[in-house]
Amino acid sequence: MSAPTLIFIFFIVANLPWLNERVFCIYSLRRAKRVIVRLVETIVLYIISLLIAVAAELKFSGDIYPQTWEFFTVTFCMFLVLAVPGVIYRYQWLAMSQQQEN
Repeated sequence: MSAPTLIFIFFIVANLPWLNERVFCIYSLRRAKRVIVRLVETIVLYIISLLIAVAAELKFSGDIYPQTWEFFTVTFCMFLVLAVPGVIYRYQWLAMSQQQEN
C-alpha cells in the first residue's frame, strides 16, 4: 500500500463523521448528531487509521518503527486537516443551501 493510497483512505475516514447522520456509519439516532459525538467519532476513527498504518508498515517493512508523542500530535493534526472538507460541507454548505430554500 503506497503513501498516497493511505492518505486517500485517511481522507475518506476523516470525513465520515461529518458526511452522515449515523454513528460510526452503523447506528442511527432519532435526532441529528451533536458536535461532541462527531468529535469522539473522529478520535476513534483516527485510532483505527493508525492501526491501518501500523498494519501496512508491518506488512511492507516487517518492523514497526517506535514513535513518540510528537508523531501522534502531528498525525492527529493532519487527520483534522483532512476532515476540513466534511466540516465545511456540514456546517457551511448545508446551512447555506437551507437558507436559500427558505
